[in-house]
Amino acid sequence: MSRHSTDILISGGGIAGLTAAASFGAAGFSVVCVDPAPPVTEQADPKSDLRTTAFLQPARQTLMDAGLWERLADYAAPLQIMRIVDAGGETPEPRIIKDFDAAEISDLPFGWNLPNWLLRREILAQLETMPNVTFRAGVATQNIVTREAEALVSLSDGSRYTTQLLIGADGRNSHVRRAHGIDVKTMRYGQKALAFSVEHHLEHHNISTEVHRSGGPFTLVPLPSREGRHFSAVVWKNEGPEIERLAALSEAEFEEEMSARSAHILGPLKLATRRSKWPIISQIAHRMTAQRTALMAEAAHVVPPIGAQGLNMSLGDLRVLRELAVQNPAQIGSTQMLDTYESKRMREAKIRVSGVDLLNRASMLGAQGLRDLRAEALTGLYAFTPLRKGLMRAGLGAR
Repeated sequence: MSRHSTDILISGGGIAGLTAAASFGAAGFSVVCVDPAPPVTEQADPKSDLRTTAFLQPARQTLMDAGLWERLADYAAPLQIMRIVDAGGETPEPRIIKDFDAAEISDLPFGWNLPNWLLRREILAQLETMPNVTFRAGVATQNIVTREAEALVSLSDGSRYTTQLLIGADGRNSHVRRAHGIDVKTMRYGQKALAFSVEHHLEHHNISTEVHRSGGPFTLVPLPSREGRHFSAVVWKNEGPEIERLAALSEAEFEEEMSARSAHILGPLKLATRRSKWPIISQIAHRMTAQRTALMAEAAHVVPPIGAQGLNMSLGDLRVLRELAVQNPAQIGSTQMLDTYESKRMREAKIRVSGVDLLNRASMLGAQGLRDLRAEALTGLYAFTPLRKGLMRAGLGAR
């Protein structure tokens, strides 16, 4: 079998891997991206990913640099306000509502929300216009051999590639990470999440709402309205057995329970899609690099879906890798480049994984006294304006 050559080989064709392919391709590098699963790009497909991604402010520039923002902007719902609702009293009704408004710190919204299946569709369409980028669906990374000058990667179809930089963007069970013997620290919560979309009578007014009670937050994230009808994406986290119970309810029973759990903040909710289940963990790799190899996205770090941190951390990885590659193309994949990447991203990843872990544990509190303490903490944090603004900037990734 003949051997091919490319500047960068990306293992993993999820949203992070596809965005990386577009970003490095737009910077002029030759890129091959592979994934063992064919991408699902239609909402109605039984295998479609019904979650959404909220791209925070710094991510928009990354998407612009990759030539993607123009494709995505018309489908995106802006997130102007992050609303926290405490419904942790004796009954599931709002007792504290606090709005974190992006206008306090910026002329732009906090971010923009898009469905994951649509992101795959649009990013793949962009890759098809880029002659220096190849996406190979249904092809997996198998064997990896690295040396000082290059990495040799064998794929499941028998083809082989030499590359200056191998990027592992192949998820929380990363084959690339395991091939390099990199361990991970994993924190489990006994939680799962349901992801789906809903229609509601009241407008969301570009407000993303987290309703806290026990077991985990119920989060409503704006989607664009269509023909006068209003939609939001929902992530509902709770203990695993409770999620299994909810997933098995009839549509009418589920709509009644989810409307109550939402504290009726947007009125009665009606299912607009099927329900999909996802496990919730936190995870951090012991390191993010190996010879000629960089880990990014969930291959390096996994967090629960709180504050839109997950993919935005991934794009933070991408921004640093791309910046280093563009600054010195001749040194792409070198030890110096990868050491710099490790130093810029590892500490940041550890801090954010630890922070989101604490927030997730606080969201799970079930005892009434502890829920009351959580509500008091929210009130205290919100009341101190410099702290409130600092938390908003930190959530965006600002320093």
